[in-house]
Amino acid sequence: MRGGSRGVTATLRAVGIARVLLRHRLDDFLRDTAFRRWLWLLKPITPAREAADLPRGQRLRHALQELGPIFVKFGQVLSTRRDLLPPDIAEELTLLQDRVAPFPGEDARALVEAALGKPVGEIYAEFDLTPLASASIAQVHAARFHDGREVVVKVLRPDIRARIDADIELLRTLAALADRHHPNAEKIRAQEVVSEIAATLYAELDLQREGANASQMRRTWQGSDDLYVPEVFWDYSTETVLTMERVRGIPSDDIAALDAAGIDRKALAAKGVRVFYAQVFRDNFFHADAHAGNIWVDATRQANPRYIAIDFGIVGQLDRRDQYYLAENFMAIFQRDYRRIAELHIEAGWMPSHIRIDELEAATRAVCEPYFTRPLSEISLGEVLVKLFKTAQRYELTLQPQLILLQKTLLNIEGVGRLLDPKLDIWAEARPVLEKILRERYSPATLGAEFRKRLPELITHAPDMPRLLHDFLAQQVRGQHSINMRSEDLAELARISKAGQRQTIYAILGTGLMVVAAVLVGLEAGGPRLLGIPAAAGIAGLGAFAAFLAAWPRR
Repeated sequence: MRGGSRGVTATLRAVGIARVLLRHRLDDFLRDTAFRRWLWLLKPITPAREAADLPRGQRLRHALQELGPIFVKFGQVLSTRRDLLPPDIAEELTLLQDRVAPFPGEDARALVEAALGKPVGEIYAEFDLTPLASASIAQVHAARFHDGREVVVKVLRPDIRARIDADIELLRTLAALADRHHPNAEKIRAQEVVSEIAATLYAELDLQREGANASQMRRTWQGSDDLYVPEVFWDYSTETVLTMERVRGIPSDDIAALDAAGIDRKALAAKGVRVFYAQVFRDNFFHADAHAGNIWVDATRQANPRYIAIDFGIVGQLDRRDQYYLAENFMAIFQRDYRRIAELHIEAGWMPSHIRIDELEAATRAVCEPYFTRPLSEISLGEVLVKLFKTAQRYELTLQPQLILLQKTLLNIEGVGRLLDPKLDIWAEARPVLEKILRERYSPATLGAEFRKRLPELITHAPDMPRLLHDFLAQQVRGQHSINMRSEDLAELARISKAGQRQTIYAILGTGLMVVAAVLVGLEAGGPRLLGIPAAAGIAGLGAFAAFLAAWPRR
């Protein structure tokens, strides 16, 4: 009976969604699909709203707000997928405000006591039952510790997980129908989008995870003049309750308030760009929900303004490989090196190796050149990146969700920056930050520190290296070495196989000599020394360097 009851509930919910779509005249989105015929049955009993003549993006935004908080969150997450949405719809979805009617403060107090195992009066000297803010997942209450420190307490909505489970299940059902019936199902990838939405929503249900995100970002920016992150009080935080330092500031899009406070908006705009690029390429940990509601400005600092970040439910990270190739892509864009951009897309593995470089280079030039006719202050790096990825999709581009999340965040940051200072030259601010980070990342000192960190691992495996090298060379001589490959790469691999074997031998020789040098340094070998290093180790290191140079691919 319970399963049947769930089925009836889901059916009624689906009918309710259909009627909302009809009221906002969104049935055009489903033209030429099986859904259109079912919606036609409901049309006579579903009058259109007066605002049905608004642009389609606005109508969709209003419909999602009418459907409720989970669908608002759905729209917000969907707005990050600019690779799937037309520009007018993507822009409207970014305007969705996650504000819903609060639940009773007495219920919030009971939830806090249940989560922390103590009466509220024992933890806080004051706990305001009227929420400061209320969103689809949680609401926030002001409180004060007994020592006078002001805090905010974020509390998950009661039964929110069950509501999310039900709506996600319904979305999966609708996505499955879209996969079967929509003519553009392969491009829409409905199941993938729903999975991404589900992952985001379920991550936001764990407030302990949000607190950990805030703690890490606070540690990174501790003492900074550019960004302030409030403190998390872990003794009074769980998966369903999060207690943080209360901060006060001006929303970064409130221009009138910023001017009244005497804030230097030009300095603030430039600082925002630098902070974002430092988070992405220096820290590899960026605030991925950086709209004006979550990024405030410290009103007490006029000449040297500072941002205040709140709400850390969504953060982004890239693996080191994607991070490197993205930074190199930006540098190639700065230098208008379209060939390099094309090569980087293939080297990164974002595109298959059979794509012709010259075709991709020409497509990249067609995207970028129109932008360079404008003043630099009018060029959006985020917009260029989005168009590059969209163009590359025609050539079988495969994008990771974190790269798409970064696109959306970059557009948010640039939007706030240009609002603060319409003449902001984003390129001039971003380029030196990237150059400095790349210079430090790959400096001899950094590489040496990384080598020292991995030295114990190299020494541990060093005794196995002669045997492994002997076995590999023996397999090469006997013709027993096997390589797994994809059929589409066969022609290319056949062409470079001869050069590849030579490079492999030199690379193995270089690795062996590098390990020998590491062992000699680690064991403090005797004999003559050069610059404090055993001469034998230095000779082995030079030999490794020469072998690696010989193994370097020729163009």
